[in-house]
Amino acid sequence: MREPVDLRRQRILAAVRSRGATRVSDLAEELAVSVVTVRRDVEELAREGKLRRGHGVARPVLPETEQVAAPEPPPADGGPVAVVVPERHAYLYEALHGARTAFEEAGIRIALHIAPTAPGAERSLVERALADGARGLLIAPRWRTRATEEEDYAWLSRLEVPAVVMERRPRRGSALHAVDTVCTDHWYGIHLAVGHLTELGHRRIVLAARDDSPTARAIRAAFTEIVADHPDVDKWLVTLSSPGAAPDPTAGSAAAPVELHSLIAELGATAAVLHGDVDALMLVQSLRDNGVRVPEDCSVVAYDDVVAALGSTPLTAVSPPKADVGRAAAELLLRRLDPRDPGGAAAPVRRVELLPALKVRGSTQAPNTPSSPEPTAVPE
Repeated sequence: MREPVDLRRQRILAAVRSRGATRVSDLAEELAVSVVTVRRDVEELAREGKLRRGHGVARPVLPETEQVAAPEPPPADGGPVAVVVPERHAYLYEALHGARTAFEEAGIRIALHIAPTAPGAERSLVERALADGARGLLIAPRWRTRATEEEDYAWLSRLEVPAVVMERRPRRGSALHAVDTVCTDHWYGIHLAVGHLTELGHRRIVLAARDDSPTARAIRAAFTEIVADHPDVDKWLVTLSSPGAAPDPTAGSAAAPVELHSLIAELGATAAVLHGDVDALMLVQSLRDNGVRVPEDCSVVAYDDVVAALGSTPLTAVSPPKADVGRAAAELLLRRLDPRDPGGAAAPVRRVELLPALKVRGSTQAPNTPSSPEPTAVPE
């Protein structure tokens, strides 16, 4: 039976008052609840002035005459956790923030490594981090092409430390299938976007998407699957969101795509889904420059929701739970690393998916329908 909230918070207060500064993760273990639950309890108790919050710790509130610097809890044993993310990737930096918070609460230091665009950059960074004593790895590989993705499977699956792959879903049956992963369910995100547009009455939809990341490829595949079988979609089309959005700029598929406004006119489309946010904002500007008004002539749904709300017309957007993905990935890795959890290292491999949400803003509306002409008067 679940312990009442008030009783649990009384136990937290009693522990903190008797011990001084106490790790949130230690309290969670003692109370047999999640770190997230204890963190929320500590936040509420701090708002009530009953204790003080720190980085992953709770501290007692003492009378002014007794205030002393409470010692920090001892650092967890072992080296840092290595975190590897691509350079210039705002989407994954939000996920990184969620992961960082979870590691700080557990008292574990992270060693951040930013991978450049050069092929094989992640592998060399991971090898260096392990040589420097990293005891675990949280990684979001760039994987611009399926070929580079496949090349990374073997060495990532042979790591001698616990690892979690963040916002990536390795191919089923691959060497990396049996490694912990946490990512967004992008199929569901496209399902939300298409459902929103068809409910408004749109029947012809264009997807302008990148093709240079696992997320982009998942979005393209999901859109094709969903609209092909959707009873309310009459016509659809997929194009690149920008000339540089393909994995290999020298390949023919990376040639400058037909201008979006021309495709919309050719298809008679009244709606578009655009990936990612920066490309979406630029495409909306291009539409307007060519006489296509958003949302009057064409409704737009962006995918990523990093800066979609900042456009002159805030864009309706599919919003992956970026920070929550990072936090979930960190918490999964923390369990693997916790020596006090007898089932942590031996727990079954997990492939976790979090569902995105749809943020409706000013860039979508029902399609305009041509007004009926006034009846011509017939002389008597």
